[in-house]
Amino acid sequence: MRIRAAVAVPAASAAVAALLLTAPQGRAATADPARPVRCAGKSLTVEAKAVPGAATVLRIGVTNRGAQACVVDRVPTVTFGDLDGAALPTPEGATAAYRLAAGRTAYADVRTVGDPADPEARRVDTVTVAASAAQWGHSFTAAQLGTGQHVLVWEPVTTWWQRTRAAADRAIGLG
Repeated sequence: MRIRAAVAVPAASAAVAALLLTAPQGRAATADPARPVRCAGKSLTVEAKAVPGAATVLRIGVTNRGAQACVVDRVPTVTFGDLDGAALPTPEGATAAYRLAAGRTAYADVRTVGDPADPEARRVDTVTVAASAAQWGHSFTAAQLGTGQHVLVWEPVTTWWQRTRAAADRAIGLG
């Protein structure tokens, strides 16, 4: 009996090991570089400032401080104080991912109001920017943004993430 037990345990261990070695690996075990994972909020830095000479346009950026590429939403989520809703994407499009390489920054522009004299324009004290709708994002005061005491808002739009500031400016209609 002892001989059989001594032979059975190593044989069972070998069978389990063989199964583990031949089974497909799970996605969590190894990252597929062709399909980056969603960026963790803690690995991102978000910045925002009003464009000099165009206080109704905010230039925003998101930097991947992580060691590997990751993805954010194609369009940033930009909300305004206690108002409902977010800036709408321009151009319109289906939701998708934007790949952000390690150490790289993506840029987008947000037009907060088309006409600052519009009587329907609202005034808010903060703007919150998130790289993805599932993240809390970072809130900026009007003073931090450089828009004065308030940010004027009416039918805001945002560009998709772009590789350069100049590309974001062109996408919103600047220069």
